[in-house]
Amino acid sequence: MVYKDKDGYYRFKIVFYGPSLSGKTTMLKAIYNKVTGLKRGKIRSIEEPSGRTLYFDYAPLAVKGKVVFDVYTVPGQKRHKHQRKILLRGVDSIVFVADSDPNALKENVYSMNEMLELLGDKVEQIPIVVALNKRDLPDALPRAVLIKALKLDNKPFPVFQTVAKDGLGVKRVFHEAARLAIMAKLYPDAFKSELENLAKETRERL
Repeated sequence: MVYKDKDGYYRFKIVFYGPSLSGKTTMLKAIYNKVTGLKRGKIRSIEEPSGRTLYFDYAPLAVKGKVVFDVYTVPGQKRHKHQRKILLRGVDSIVFVADSDPNALKENVYSMNEMLELLGDKVEQIPIVVALNKRDLPDALPRAVLIKALKLDNKPFPVFQTVAKDGLGVKRVFHEAARLAIMAKLYPDAFKSELENLAKETRERL
């Protein structure tokens, strides 16, 4: 059922998930500042001095009509698993932000496995979009290595390349996460085939 608030707005929850310092907050800010056509509420962010998200980031983003996307980022450090579990409650779509830094490979795998564990059987009803972030790094892991490590070949997860700090690719990632969130709620049967087709298409383009 689609959630409708007291003011008549249809609300969808999108959560950016991934390891610490993978670029989740940077991606949210890029969407907030660079994607045109959005009505923006206040962005709330609590960070440590190192730039790590301490609790979570949040921004409401509205499109035409009465549709609002409540966008959150999770804290990536392992000690915040309970907070991540809470933030996944009622989620309508997830963007998994993978770090292309070779030193972050194990953290990427850990974070993906944890997310799937927390979702349990719900993983089949919730669209998950993967952003291979920091593709501008001179030693960025090959796309094939990330896809194999995250076991994406046998998962219906669309995969995109991004450079969040420059805003590259973030519009498409948000667009698909938002579109699929609506489809999953309104057209659950058509949603699954659409998700599989998009996953196949995006992997072939990489």
